[in-house]
Amino acid sequence: MHKEITLADQILNFNNELSNKTLALPKGYKVINPFASVQKDRVRAVTRAFYKKYYNDMQTRRLIVGSSPARRGTAVTGIPFEDALHLQEETGINIDGFYVNRSSSNFLYDVMNEYGGCKKFYSHFYMNFVCPLGIVKINEKGNEVNCNYYENKVLKNSLHSFIVSSLIKQIKFGL
Repeated sequence: MHKEITLADQILNFNNELSNKTLALPKGYKVINPFASVQKDRVRAVTRAFYKKYYNDMQTRRLIVGSSPARRGTAVTGIPFEDALHLQEETGINIDGFYVNRSSSNFLYDVMNEYGGCKKFYSHFYMNFVCPLGIVKINEKGNEVNCNYYENKVLKNSLHSFIVSSLIKQIKFGL
C-alpha cells in the first residue's frame, strides 16, 4: 500500500535540503541559514513541532510569499513571519535567544484572528519567502544588515535559479 507524504513532512524535507545549501553570493553578502546554523537542532525541533501541529495532513493550501527572511527573524527560527513568543506558545519549545520583529508578527496574528484563528488560517495557507534563506549585507563598518534578494542586480541574478527551483519545489507540495 502506497503511503502519501504529509505536507508537514514535505516542508520539513525541503528545510532539511536547505541545511545543505550553499550559495555563491557577490562579495559583501552572506547567507543566514537557520537549518545549518549553530542552533540548527533547536530550529529543527521548533519547525518540526510547528509544522506537525498545523500541516500534518495532505490538504491543499494557498501559498503566501514574502521577499526574504530577516536576519534575526525567520533566518534564525525557521518559521516564516512568526515571532519567538508566539512560536514558544504554539510549540511549547523554549525559544529564548531568538528575536523576531514583533510588529510584523503582531500584524500576522491580527490577520489570523480575523480569519478565525491560527488553526483555521494555517489549514488554508502556507507561508514562506521568495528567497527562503536569509541574506545579509556586510556594511562599511563590518556589521551585518538585513538585505532582500532584489536590492542588488548582481545579487538577484546570483540567486535567480535557487529562487525559481525553491518556489517550484514548494508549489509541488500541493500549493
